[in-house]
Amino acid sequence: MSAVGPAWAANTLPDGPVLLGIPVDFILFALTLLGVALFHHYTLQVALTGLTTITTYKLLFTGFTFGTGLGGLGLHLQHEWVMLSNLLGLLLGFALLARHFEESRVPDALPRYLPDGWQGGFVLLVMIFVLSSFLDNIAAALIGGTIARIVFRHRIHIGYLAAIVAASNAGGSGSVVGDTTTTMMWIDGVNPLDVTHAYVAAGVALLFCGIPAALQQHRYAPIVAHSGEDARVDWARVAIVAFILLAAIITNVTVNVLFPEISDRFPFLGAAVWVALLLATPLRRPEWSLLPEAFKGSIFLLSLVLCASMMPVEKLPAASWQTAMGLGFVSAVFDNIPLTALALAQGGYDWGFLAYAVGFGGSMIWFGSSAGVALSSMFPEARSAGRWLLHGWHVTLAYVVGFFALLLILGWHPHATHKAEAIDAVKPTIVAVGEARADDRPAPDLNPHRPT
Repeated sequence: MSAVGPAWAANTLPDGPVLLGIPVDFILFALTLLGVALFHHYTLQVALTGLTTITTYKLLFTGFTFGTGLGGLGLHLQHEWVMLSNLLGLLLGFALLARHFEESRVPDALPRYLPDGWQGGFVLLVMIFVLSSFLDNIAAALIGGTIARIVFRHRIHIGYLAAIVAASNAGGSGSVVGDTTTTMMWIDGVNPLDVTHAYVAAGVALLFCGIPAALQQHRYAPIVAHSGEDARVDWARVAIVAFILLAAIITNVTVNVLFPEISDRFPFLGAAVWVALLLATPLRRPEWSLLPEAFKGSIFLLSLVLCASMMPVEKLPAASWQTAMGLGFVSAVFDNIPLTALALAQGGYDWGFLAYAVGFGGSMIWFGSSAGVALSSMFPEARSAGRWLLHGWHVTLAYVVGFFALLLILGWHPHATHKAEAIDAVKPTIVAVGEARADDRPAPDLNPHRPT
């Protein structure tokens, strides 16, 4: 994710054109994100068009981090390929993992634990929050929507739909396996413990949006609980889910703690997920038919991440809690994946704040997160930004209250560089290639998070 060497790039590569004081790189990137937000049915085409446009612009005008022209592009891709491969492996693997969990019938059994009254609606949101801590937030939102459809007899208030999305995004914000943004941080080398304090904000936010939403839903259509009495859980699939998650966690910890010098040379994390999936195949066969559609979605996200990696992050506003909070509001409109990539490239953030902001912030509008877009496919009435904002007012309130609760309780503590050792390990290779291209070029600063 890291757009390494911003200081070096700034000193040796030409500054591109600016418009109203903004580098054209960022304008092209913003137009790409705007296109994704506006054209929901053509997101892959928009992302690929944006990637092609930005790459062409960099080739013609500004060059890349490690040089200009096709050689610079090649070196840039050489540096990013492990991160991109890891992300692709995780996105595809977690799509199959989520289906394993759905077919375990655990979601079918959950309604039996819901109490009557408005409390039942709130407990369902808590369940979604917990599910999202180890499942992808999209899967958690869809499971929650399915249960809600059963226990509320297909009558679901739009404010409650907004709360389902918020709960799924909040639950994933403090877990590196619960949301694509936090998984990106993990892949980039952020310690998993450095995002867990996002749960302070997420827990407060869940209360401030969950209780009003549950009351809304109770007035609109009371719960019909105890509908999952006959569900029989497939514990083999539950074991497979646990095995895959443990394989990913153990592999990542082992590589980054014991062998940090090779962590940037191979996509160990993505490979571990797939090895675990294949080892579990004799027990329960994955639903391979999901892969084509999941691959299309993955290419869309990887295109945006690659666009973000090309941005001149040294020209971004300095990282601060105000910037992090603003990113939350921006992520309500623009995709949070490239926003996270930019923040990782820039460095200097408190990763727990960032995880909460880009995760929960996307809940404020239905198309602000993948979970919202997915849930709206089940409930088309959710596809109204005006109604979502009006009836889901508690989500915006909860975001602000949760953010300031975290700020007041724990304070803002920017994290130091998280990839220094790995970057130092690859530095000789990159520098050698760079010297072969231009002997008079100064050695790059390959640590984007090193304090200046």
